[in-house]
Amino acid sequence: MKDQIKILVVDDSLLMQKVLVDLLQSDSQISVIGTARDGEEALSKIKSLHPDVVTLDIEMPRMNGLTTVRKIMETNPLPVVMISALAQREAQLTLKALEFGAVDYVPKPSGPISLNMNAVKTELISKVKTAASANIRRVKTRAMEAIAPSTAKSSDRIISIAASTGGPAAVAYVLRHVPENTPPILVVQHMQKGMTKLFAEGLNQECKIKVKEAEEGDVVQEGFALIAPGGSHMVVAKNGKINLTTSPPVNYVRPSADVMMKSAAKTYAAKSIGVILTGMGVDGAKGIEAIKKKGGVTIAQDKKTCVVFGMPDAAIKTGCVDFVTPLEGIPKEIMDACED
Repeated sequence: MKDQIKILVVDDSLLMQKVLVDLLQSDSQISVIGTARDGEEALSKIKSLHPDVVTLDIEMPRMNGLTTVRKIMETNPLPVVMISALAQREAQLTLKALEFGAVDYVPKPSGPISLNMNAVKTELISKVKTAASANIRRVKTRAMEAIAPSTAKSSDRIISIAASTGGPAAVAYVLRHVPENTPPILVVQHMQKGMTKLFAEGLNQECKIKVKEAEEGDVVQEGFALIAPGGSHMVVAKNGKINLTTSPPVNYVRPSADVMMKSAAKTYAAKSIGVILTGMGVDGAKGIEAIKKKGGVTIAQDKKTCVVFGMPDAAIKTGCVDFVTPLEGIPKEIMDACED
């Protein structure tokens, strides 16, 4: 039998600690080996207990969850799952924590003290197990230099990017490192309704291109990235307009990268570029096939730089991926593909 996954639970509420411990230990593969009430105590216990995964609250005294994630990734990288209320401030901080290297997040259903955590029990256990096998890389102490060209050759292409677990940091990296005249970009990041809007707003402040959550009737344009809203599929029509639908989930998710990429392949044919970043599952593989069959260019993130290699691996196994590239090389790969 495989060794149990050792968990450190970090939350400033003793009541929430007990709730989380009970939920996690209801699974025979999980053992909670310690608890902490703030980031400072968590860092100390990480050194002494050597957990496989840390579950981490955002709002805590002395050292909050965001600072704690940064310090963990700088000094002793290991998988972190954020467990936080998703009021606007907490949601923004949770997104930032994901960009700093946290693997995933689980929402507290009813605020900081949520006694109905049982509602997210399955999600919590599943994400902790996924995190236990995630590939965690030490965060570099200085920002990496952009390796994409400073300008893009104008074209009538479209770029479709898909990501899931580990994706917020990867998507952020790619969008920060493409030039302002990049062809239109469509993004599916598996994320809850409401979080995608905050994700887009945060990126819009940090990128050369404009970034926004897609709305019905938006028109794709150069220098713009549109992020599919949580809970809606996103497709691009022949007139360049975005249509959002609430048709059933595909690959158990909505938005689905397959839905987005198939529409891009249908509309833009050989002018479509498909990119699969880190994520769990198989979403995007059929989309990559569709783009390749139309003569487009396809790119997947390599295993070494993925937090979870599931989605890129599934795409690669179709035989339809042109380039398998470390995350740091993907902006340049995209720009190269944009050359007519």
